[in-house]
Amino acid sequence: MTGFDANDHALMARALRLAALGLYTARPNPMVGCVLVRDGEVIGEGWHPRTGEPHAEVFALRQAGERARGATAYVTLEPCAHHGRTPPCAEALVAAGVARVVAAMRDPFPRVDGAGFALLQAAGIEVASGLLEAQARELNRGFLARVERGRPWLRIKLAASLDGRTAMASGESKWITGQAARADVQRWRARSGAILTGADTVLADDPALTVRLGGDTAFLPPLRVVIDGRLRSLARENVRDAAAPTLYLHGPDVVPPAGIGVASAPEFATVPLRDGRIDLAAALQLLGARGINEVQVEAGPALCGALLRAGLVDELLLYQAPLLLGDGARPLFAGLGIEAMAGAVRLRLVEERAVGDDRRLLLRPE
Repeated sequence: MTGFDANDHALMARALRLAALGLYTARPNPMVGCVLVRDGEVIGEGWHPRTGEPHAEVFALRQAGERARGATAYVTLEPCAHHGRTPPCAEALVAAGVARVVAAMRDPFPRVDGAGFALLQAAGIEVASGLLEAQARELNRGFLARVERGRPWLRIKLAASLDGRTAMASGESKWITGQAARADVQRWRARSGAILTGADTVLADDPALTVRLGGDTAFLPPLRVVIDGRLRSLARENVRDAAAPTLYLHGPDVVPPAGIGVASAPEFATVPLRDGRIDLAAALQLLGARGINEVQVEAGPALCGALLRAGLVDELLLYQAPLLLGDGARPLFAGLGIEAMAGAVRLRLVEERAVGDDRRLLLRPE
C-alpha cells in the first residue's frame, strides 16, 4: 500500500512478530502486537497474551510511560473502542497523548469495526491503516473466519505415503511419518481452538487428541470435538479424559446418558441432520458460536471427504512420508466421486518444508 515508507514496514513487521507470541494463548481473542516509536526510537512494545489480560497497546504504553506523548503507535489490528473484560485501547491511546496510529487492518468485530479509528480521529490523532494487511489477516485467519462468516477456519491434518495412502486396509497407520513430523503436529494442535474427529476414528484408534509440546510452553488445551450422530463411541474413554474438555455432537433424536463414569464429564450438543447425517456446516456454526477460531480435523477419509465435498475445508496440512503403501491401503479422502479432470479438486501450495525425513505441505483449495 502506498503512503508508508520502509521504516513503517519494518516497525509493523516487528508488531506482527510480537502478535504471533499469542499464537497458543490469545484465543478466542485475536493476536495483536503494538510498537510505540518516538523520534525514531522504540519506546514501548507489547502483545496480547490471553483473554482477560491487558491488550497489546496497554503493555506498550506502560513501557513508554510519559514518553508516549507525541509518539506513533504501530498496531496489527484496529484498537478496540468498547468496554469488554478490559477498557478500550483507543481511549488509552488518546489519554497517553499518542499523535499517530498506524494499523495493519480494521477490526471486523461488530463492537469495533471502525469505531476505534473514529474515536482516535475525533481526538485529533492521525490514523492510517492497511500496512501489511495481508500478513495481519493471515496471522488471524481463524479469528477473522469466525467473525466474518460465523464459522471457524477449518484445517485438515493428514499423514500420507507418496502414493497418497493414510493407513493399511486394516487401519494400521503407526507410524507413517517420523518423530519430527509427529512433534510438529503438536504445535498445530496447540494453536487450534478445537480438534475434531469422527466416531469411526474414536472407535478404531481410541485417540487422546491432546497437545504434547514438552518443556514449559504455555498453551490452552483445545476442545476435543467428536462428531458422533448416534453416540456410538462413548465406550472409548481416552478422548474424554481429564486432560482437555470434550464435546460430542449428536443427532436430534439421541439422548445423551446422564453419567458415563469418567473424571471429566464431556458436553453434548444436538446438531441437525442433513440427508440422514450430521449437518457439518451447522456443526461448524455451533463451534463458531462457542468462540472457536481454528478447527483442526484429525479423522478418517469418510469425514475428511465429506468436509471437502461440502466446501468447508480452508486448508490441508499434509505430511508426506517417503514410503509406498500400495493400492489396497486407505485413501486421503473418500466419496469425492470425481470422474473427469474437470471435476478435480485443485489446490494452491502455500508452503512446503522438510520436517525430518518427511515433507510438510500446506495447501488451500482454489
